[in-house]
Amino acid sequence: MKIIAVVVTYNRLDLLKKNLQCLRRNEPVHSIIVVNNGSTDGTYEWLSEQTDLQVIHQANVGGSGGFYVGIQEAYHAGADWIWCMDDDVFPRENCMEHLLPYTTRTQVGILAPRRLMEGHIFTNDFLSYNLTNPFSSMYQGRLSKMQVDAPTEIAGTAFEGLFIKREVVEEIGLPNKDLFIFCDDTDYCLRAINAGFKILYIPTALMDKEKFFSNDTWAERNKKKKWKRFYQIRNSTYLSHHYGKNFAVRYLRGFNAVIGLMLIATVTAPFSSAYQWSDVGKLWRAYQDGLVERLGKM
Repeated sequence: MKIIAVVVTYNRLDLLKKNLQCLRRNEPVHSIIVVNNGSTDGTYEWLSEQTDLQVIHQANVGGSGGFYVGIQEAYHAGADWIWCMDDDVFPRENCMEHLLPYTTRTQVGILAPRRLMEGHIFTNDFLSYNLTNPFSSMYQGRLSKMQVDAPTEIAGTAFEGLFIKREVVEEIGLPNKDLFIFCDDTDYCLRAINAGFKILYIPTALMDKEKFFSNDTWAERNKKKKWKRFYQIRNSTYLSHHYGKNFAVRYLRGFNAVIGLMLIATVTAPFSSAYQWSDVGKLWRAYQDGLVERLGKM
């Protein structure tokens, strides 16, 4: 079995070094592809000194564009399974060992490890999609609200340790690179499920995830993350519009989400640096872009 790992990185050299140190301890990983999305923090120079990595340097096309290129390269290199992750997750030494027994399961196309943050379970994995009720989240049966001690079939997970079978790429193709960030993993998992593949969550396969913004105030945290909110609104609206089973889901679910954020921006703009008045219009445009499925880098 030929296993190729794909790591996407952008301006987080210290985390990348830690990630690769952990990956190198996992066997049997045949090779590691690092997709550098235009880093300017010394990542380019450091990667140039590494002799055991295949490195792809490109402009910053987001996580989705990074995984698009990395998975494509791994597939063309003959990978049977492709292990995808960002640079802020760290597979424990025996993580792959716990994934391997489930690679022969019938119809299993994707395996998902368990992520821990500061020793506590961190998960946005879920059991099913809601494509009919616009007043409820698309993500149903969140594992974060359950105790899961055995391999469990799920419907969605993140590009943070996603282990993809070659046949999945053959059947559904590559991630949607035009999503840039947010929802590219949800979109890929939904396409895999629709194609008849199963996704299995393996709680004994452990990865650690970096914690960010832990000491920031509400304003500082939201100011740092604000630019991501526009992609979050646009892409989640796109998913509901593209896959929704009725008019209400296609148009109303995204509207509900953007109105909530626009209200927060309106109320807090006079008193906080987190949002400005101009952000209200930007959020609305992000929603409109999602409705007409206008994607790409904003």
